Amino acid sequence: MLKPFRAVPEDEIEITAIRAQGAGGQNVNKVSSAVHLRFDIGASSLPAPIKSRLLGLRDQRISKDGVLVIKAQQHRSLERNREEALTRLYRLVALAAAVPRPRMPTRPTRSARRKRVESKTRRGQVKRLRARVVPAAE
Repeated sequence: MLKPFRAVPEDEIEITAIRAQGAGGQNVNKVSSAVHLRFDIGASSLPAPIKSRLLGLRDQRISKDGVLVIKAQQHRSLERNREEALTRLYRLVALAAAVPRPRMPTRPTRSARRKRVESKTRRGQVKRLRARVVPAAE
């Protein structure tokens, strides 16, 4: 599923090593094992429909300028975090590449319309029976 979009050129992806957050002992202060991946959607060589669908995603990782920022810090090694960030990018691009099926408008069947009207009539009768009875004038 992700194969066709591994062709996102490496020169369009900016990967920076940063220090990971959270607990990690003495070593965490010296080693930059987390990864920041930046991908400018607007300036990329992706086809226009994929770009527009990517920018249309309601994803907090996409800035107003159209730059996708992915932070990967799950693994201890820099290389594994780099692979994780690239995999997330490819998944997001593959998600945007899938063309959504157009919605076909449907109409209720004749029996569904009949049942709806009957249930409304029944409900009206129930309410009418609940109403206060006015004595007939003699």
